[in-house]
Amino acid sequence: MPLEGEYEPSPWEPIADQVALYESTDGAEGNEFLGGPCIILTTRGAKSGKLRKTPLIRVTDGTRYGVVGSMGGAPTAPQWVHNLRANPEVELQDGPVRRLYTARQTEGDEKTEWWARATEIWPDYDEYQRSTDRVIHLFVLEPND
Repeated sequence: MPLEGEYEPSPWEPIADQVALYESTDGAEGNEFLGGPCIILTTRGAKSGKLRKTPLIRVTDGTRYGVVGSMGGAPTAPQWVHNLRANPEVELQDGPVRRLYTARQTEGDEKTEWWARATEIWPDYDEYQRSTDRVIHLFVLEPND
């Protein structure tokens, strides 16, 4: 069962357009984000309660997914990180497949393992971490079923 609620598209048009293209083609189009493979993460807004959708780099171990709150190394975390903390139940679309997951932040060895997996796909994550004073958080999404 998908997350239910009112969807509010990103105010940044390129993101809203990519989400719309990805969803309308079941991931056949719009499946690259900044040149890397992507998924669509749906979160519930921490304040608004509205559904928010974000294209993110696809990092998976085949069952679980890792999502990296890098925002290109910006000094603040992306809004979806705050949404995950407030509402850890999320929906993820990978191609035509949509499933519910529960997000949890990684630490220590688990973060190191997932970070290595993430940088295999998107090496720029290391540069993003070097370019900011904040710790870039990485969350693992565990399937709900």
